[in-house]
Amino acid sequence: MSFVTLNAEDFVVSADSITSTLWSNNTTTLTVFASGSPATNNAYLPVYGVTSISNTDLSQFTISYGHVNGTGSAPINSSVSGLSPTRITYGQFRTLVNGDENTNFNFGTGNTNSPDVFVINISRANYKEKLFLSTFNLTLSGSGNNITLTNNSANVTTLTYCDAGRVFDIVSGSNGSATSAIPSGSSAAGYTVSGSYGKFLPDVGLILLNPRALALSSGSGGINLSIPTASNSANLATINTNLYNAINNGSSIGGFALNSEETITSDYIFVRIKNSDFNYTTNPSMISGSGEFNFPSLVNNPQTYITTVGMYNDNNELLAVAKLSKPLVKDFTKEALIRVKLDF
Repeated sequence: MSFVTLNAEDFVVSADSITSTLWSNNTTTLTVFASGSPATNNAYLPVYGVTSISNTDLSQFTISYGHVNGTGSAPINSSVSGLSPTRITYGQFRTLVNGDENTNFNFGTGNTNSPDVFVINISRANYKEKLFLSTFNLTLSGSGNNITLTNNSANVTTLTYCDAGRVFDIVSGSNGSATSAIPSGSSAAGYTVSGSYGKFLPDVGLILLNPRALALSSGSGGINLSIPTASNSANLATINTNLYNAINNGSSIGGFALNSEETITSDYIFVRIKNSDFNYTTNPSMISGSGEFNFPSLVNNPQTYITTVGMYNDNNELLAVAKLSKPLVKDFTKEALIRVKLDF
């Protein structure tokens, strides 16, 4: 067996971004929705990308509502006031995103200490690594007003991070850019008098929506979303369904568009074969029992066929094998450069 020692310049590392559809029906935009029957105090409402739900269908995302004081849902234990699904949901995602159980959600000027939040949790089985920023477009429709939400990834030059990774504001607009229109009472395009429409967290597949912004009138950029949050009331199913209806009503206008993104790191190894290398075979069948060459014509005019490249470490241990698509003819008149790609 013949070897060639690889040098540092023979290795190149490259990272490529691979995008793919997010939804399980292999479409870029969901325009058909169905939800399960919402239970009275169920924290999550699963949403499917079909017209009729069967036992084999998988939910595409879930809708949940959280309130810092636990209002909007009945207590889990009637003897413990405030211990309800909405309070648990708020605390769960507050800790995940802020890394602090005492810091409430901040949606910007007008709602820097939000008491409640809507959470759209994308099914983890639908993507490998993260959500693709500029493909996020969600159309909501209600009370005579339609809004299309996106993140502001195309408008920011400095990334902002939280405990759950990158975080972007959700604004009215499309394909990662805020609209140029300024809603009544707001001082910034794409925002409302109650701050942004939410937060987009691509690294954990979360979309946090600002209920105060959605509850605004149509003239102020909202959709008049009804959020009945009377203390100790069993309204959670109604609250989650109201947001679902806004998403479903917007399906005929724009739907829910989103793709996934994955970074593939590749290690390129360049195997350089000079004209004087690998011209004689090491196959033992070429030598007769008496030690003579079985094919004398190959003594002065040798020729081999390269089919495989093996990667060995300094201890002569085989680490990887690369197969050529077809045999490569090699003799003293030919040189070769074989590029081996390792993805990880």
